[in-house]
Amino acid sequence: MVRHLAFAVFILFSVSLSASDQVHRTDVVIYGGTSAGVVAAVQVARMGRKVILVEAGDHVGGLTTNGLGATDSGRKETIGGISREFYRRVQEHYREKTAWPLENPVEATVKGGRPLFSPDAQTMWVFEPKVAQAIMDGLARESGAEIFYRERLDREKGVRLEDGKIAAITMESGRRFEAAMFIDATYEGDLLASAGVSFAVGRESNSVYGETLNGVQKTLMKGHLFTRSVDPYVIPGDPQSGLVTGVSSEPPGEDGSGDRRLQAFNFRMCMSDDARNRVPFPKPEGYDETDYELLFRNFEAGDLRLPWSPSRMPNHKTDTNNYGAFSTDNIGKNHDYAEASHEDRARIVREHETYQKGLMWTLANHPRVPVEIREAMKPWGLAADEFVDNGNWPRQIYVREARRMVSDYVVTELDCRRVRVADDPVGLGSYNMDSHNVQRYVDERGKVQNEGDVQVSPGGPYAVSYRSIVPRRGEAGNLLVPVCVSSSHIAFGSVRMEPVFMILGQSAATAAVMAMERGVTVQELSYGDLRERLLKDGQVLDLPPDAAPRELLSAASLPGIVVDDAEARAEGEWVISTSAARFVGNGYRHDAYGSSVVAEEKRLVFPVNLPESGSYEVRFAFPAHGNRASNAKVRLQTASGDVEVRVNQRERKGDESGFVSLGVHAFSKGASEVSVSNEEADGYVVADAIQFLPVKP
Repeated sequence: MVRHLAFAVFILFSVSLSASDQVHRTDVVIYGGTSAGVVAAVQVARMGRKVILVEAGDHVGGLTTNGLGATDSGRKETIGGISREFYRRVQEHYREKTAWPLENPVEATVKGGRPLFSPDAQTMWVFEPKVAQAIMDGLARESGAEIFYRERLDREKGVRLEDGKIAAITMESGRRFEAAMFIDATYEGDLLASAGVSFAVGRESNSVYGETLNGVQKTLMKGHLFTRSVDPYVIPGDPQSGLVTGVSSEPPGEDGSGDRRLQAFNFRMCMSDDARNRVPFPKPEGYDETDYELLFRNFEAGDLRLPWSPSRMPNHKTDTNNYGAFSTDNIGKNHDYAEASHEDRARIVREHETYQKGLMWTLANHPRVPVEIREAMKPWGLAADEFVDNGNWPRQIYVREARRMVSDYVVTELDCRRVRVADDPVGLGSYNMDSHNVQRYVDERGKVQNEGDVQVSPGGPYAVSYRSIVPRRGEAGNLLVPVCVSSSHIAFGSVRMEPVFMILGQSAATAAVMAMERGVTVQELSYGDLRERLLKDGQVLDLPPDAAPRELLSAASLPGIVVDDAEARAEGEWVISTSAARFVGNGYRHDAYGSSVVAEEKRLVFPVNLPESGSYEVRFAFPAHGNRASNAKVRLQTASGDVEVRVNQRERKGDESGFVSLGVHAFSKGASEVSVSNEEADGYVVADAIQFLPVKP
């Protein structure tokens, strides 16, 4: 009896000990071992606090260590703190001769013949995945953070809230983490969602935040389109036969309207054209050639572009990205990813891997691929010394967007363009407002087309608000979110760059420690105190002198009838620009004056449908500059015939709205047009908008 009782006590003690081993207490818990998560851990440790980093996979670093070696940096002077330290460590690595076993650094170049490596530089912005992994591992190790791998949040009941704060988070394994502060550094935003924090998925309509680039984008798209007519039906020309793989049967939606679709994901492959260090592209299990029918048809229609984009990395390697109509982006196959279960996400990732591996094998081997494409593929394979424990394939898919927090401050296109400038910056962004394609649909011609690609420069650096990395007041007072920041879809397209994630990771960690030490919520933390510490630690918070606030005009806000350049018909190639301080819509266009040896006559035709016959003052908007044409030709289609007006675009003579009068002219009711030409121009010809103001008799 006594023996049985003792055994029972031993069993109970063992169970209790096992359970206590599953509970871990610290100052700050970071969920997500992305680059932002690693940098946040380093900053917490440097501020003298204990930190735990929890990662669902078995490596840290996110996309930075998984093939995205061509840093999407924008303006590099905006990158400071630990983020810049990472790129300094990259430079230090490549200064060593041992870092170049397969290539002479003197001979290594990128597009345009520029050197890949400069020994005198302080930072380096391109790197091999294994080098990034070693640096990230080193930073994490130096931080002293306790790291737990292969631990996934129990998203159903794994977050315990007490008095409006997170008290503990529990993993699917049963392991529990308790802390004063929490940071969600995942690409998916699982912790913020499980904590009841407000979030959005997909694209807002332009009307939600007063934007122009959000929502469905069919008209404004300029790149990664089908440039040839490609039939979408299983039996060409027969809609009754059904659609080939990859084409949606749903209507795409109206321009500017919102939806819950996500921009496409892919893997950033590290490839090599060095025979000493490459392996052939594998034919994946589950390969189905019907997945590539659009690829075959696009080739057969005459589009012979190599459908992937390699950026050169050291040692004859690449960071390989999407390019063209049909490429590594698996368009339309990720729309459920953001809120899918862990198991369903894993399935989506496997499907993407099968698709992309199959694409590369197809390009290299399939008989329906043109010979010239297969020949161009021959030198290439996967880099044999990268991801050696994962079949030379990246471990992390490029989650370009999943959940986005919705807090008291939402970063929007207005922030990116500096129409609005936040007064509490915790970092700067500067990269393009960048959305990859979202869907493939049947257009009005009965042909396949892509939708969603947007590439628009913000025209310089912009501020990212502190309020965008903390939940709105009343939600999770001890949580910070440096990755799934509070932003619109199109603004997130600029914010979502790895250097910015690292910047925001450091700022989030700093705020977490300061809020903990002051006994306040993250929403109550004094920005002035936070700013002082961020600057002390090397963060860049202030806009440079050439990034003054700007004014963005919408056509609808202006009187009369306004035709933006986005509605104009381009004859010849006109380049979109956003460098000026004020313009209508998404930007303006110029004729790339002097960029070609042979002068090419170009026209930009602005169509208008006038409601009544009568006299109208016609006004022309353009940003003036000394390099513009002094004799830009504008032709008006009036009631009495064509009228030509020459405009000096070097001097601004318009009113405060930026429009210059072209005179009062009589027009007939209905369709008319105004064309801007570079014929005989002595400088850049630029065009933003045409305005028609009715003149009373």
